[in-house]
Amino acid sequence: MKIKKLFLSLTFIFFIIFSNTYINISNAAEAPSIDTGSIYLMDSRTTKPLYTKAENTRMYPASTTKIMTAILTLENCNLDEVVTANYSALSNIPEGYTTADIQVGEQLTVEQLLELLLVHSANDAANVLAEYVGGSIDSFVSMMNTKLNELGLANTHFTNAYGLHDDNHYTTAHDLAFLMKYCLENENFRKISGQASCAIPATNMWGPRKYDSTNQLLIAGDQYYYQYVFSGKTGFTSQAKHCLVTAAYNNDLELICVVLGNDDRFNVTRSLYEYAFSNYELKNVINKNDVVTNITVNGASNDTKNLDILISETIPALVETNVNTELTPIIDLNNNISAPISQGDVLGKVTYTINGVNYTSDLIASHDVKKSNVTLYLSFGLVIIIFIFIIWGIVKYENKKKTNM
Repeated sequence: MKIKKLFLSLTFIFFIIFSNTYINISNAAEAPSIDTGSIYLMDSRTTKPLYTKAENTRMYPASTTKIMTAILTLENCNLDEVVTANYSALSNIPEGYTTADIQVGEQLTVEQLLELLLVHSANDAANVLAEYVGGSIDSFVSMMNTKLNELGLANTHFTNAYGLHDDNHYTTAHDLAFLMKYCLENENFRKISGQASCAIPATNMWGPRKYDSTNQLLIAGDQYYYQYVFSGKTGFTSQAKHCLVTAAYNNDLELICVVLGNDDRFNVTRSLYEYAFSNYELKNVINKNDVVTNITVNGASNDTKNLDILISETIPALVETNVNTELTPIIDLNNNISAPISQGDVLGKVTYTINGVNYTSDLIASHDVKKSNVTLYLSFGLVIIIFIFIIWGIVKYENKKKTNM
């Protein structure tokens, strides 16, 4: 009987241990299975894709177009500039498209218009900004496509400033992710696109207005709220379906996620972020001033010729969590390294390749390297010998001259 109880106790303990192990393993998020739309999830710093689906398929962007309108405005205007809305900017927005009821002759600052554009997704704000920045909406659209060419986003083309459906107004999840990365380099874009709401004070035409963000991931208390999302833009047309481009930050990892043509965009985006944050992290491959290699410098003094080659900057890399990878650096030193050398001089580069991504940093000298005194003495001695030969030649010539006389 005692043996039977002991066996049952051991079985129970084993079951508890095994169950806990299984739970711990399953805590690592698995890649979600997404059936609809186009997806691109990437690390912003390294641009490494972490999840993709039909990422190069041409899709309609709807109001995610407005991130381009916003960045061009920020690059060409000051936030405190005052803009007067014209009839030409307000007259051609189809019924049913979101507006802020901007009136002809109404005056708003660039910052207020950007808040209406990115927070409330106001299409009239987009046209007012486009006309103000470009001189005309057509000229602004040309600016949009020029910027796309500059960024190398060949699978995107815009025909308007706010995402009105047009067969020639298209993008891909891949291109939109890289456009978002570019936009996030602007601090004002980060700030405005991350607002959960905006409050527009009274203007010359309207009293105060307040709007919540169309990006429910930003709104605390909302069923879709996700605390790590700090920027984003929604979009919807009947042809594009629901679209969402966002950025999230957690544990030194900044991610960009694009979901196009998926009616469950908020849940899909959350599940993608949970997967990435659970399975990837930034680790320092090597730290600043770590020794990469050591060389003997030609023509250097004995006390300085042995030179440590240091890494100039810490290299953080995106790696899978709890996966140890042995890394072999590719060291590319400059040709004909010789004295003299100053501490901190760049002497080459080092590259680490992890999961197809190259991480590179300069290699620098750890200390000053002086020229060898031996070389100096030999040079000085050679000069003296030459000088002696010249004097000897002169004396010999003079003696010969006197003899001939």
